Formats: sequence, structure tokens, C-alpha cells
Amino acid sequence: MSSDPAGWLRADGDGVVLTLHIQPGARRTETAGLHGDALKIRLAAPPVDGKANDALIAFLSKALGVPKSRVDLVSGQTSRAKRIRILGVTAAAVLGALS
Repeated sequence: MSSDPAGWLRADGDGVVLTLHIQPGARRTETAGLHGDALKIRLAAPPVDGKANDALIAFLSKALGVPKSRVDLVSGQTSRAKRIRILGVTAAAVLGALS
């Protein structure tokens, strides 16, 4: 398997970095396939007062079985385009959980 199995996912030291496209205010929280070179995630939380970012971190933490403290929003705090670093997981584990 290559070190870059998907355009939205890359290995980064002790973890991975995800390139995501977020759709806040959706009916339910779920992955929704690709959006360009990003993985699209629908969030039930509204894009108000950081609620969508908190919901995203909680969703990824639960899906990957890691503490929320290992999920870091690197860029895109107020944008739909986000980069997330997750420590302690492999690219294969992320593909298995989110694809």
C-alpha cells in the first residue's frame, strides 16, 4: 500500500492529516464520499459558535477510537475546507473507519 492511499489522507509523523470538506447543518452526521480532493463530512451541528468544529472533532474521535485530545483542527476554523491532524492512528485505520 502506498503512503498516500487517498488524496484527502496523508501520513504525518505519529499520525495522519485529513483534508475535509464540511457540510454543517445536515440531517445527520456522516461521511459523504469525496468532494474534489477532500473527504466530505456532513455534520448535524450548525455552523455557529464553533459547534460544527466541536461536532467534527467528536465524530472523528469516536469513529477512530482516539481521545479528542489527539484530534487537532490545523486549519479552516471558520471555513468548510478543513485540515485535521490525528495522532496515534495509521492511514489504513482511517481508511477503514471513514471510507
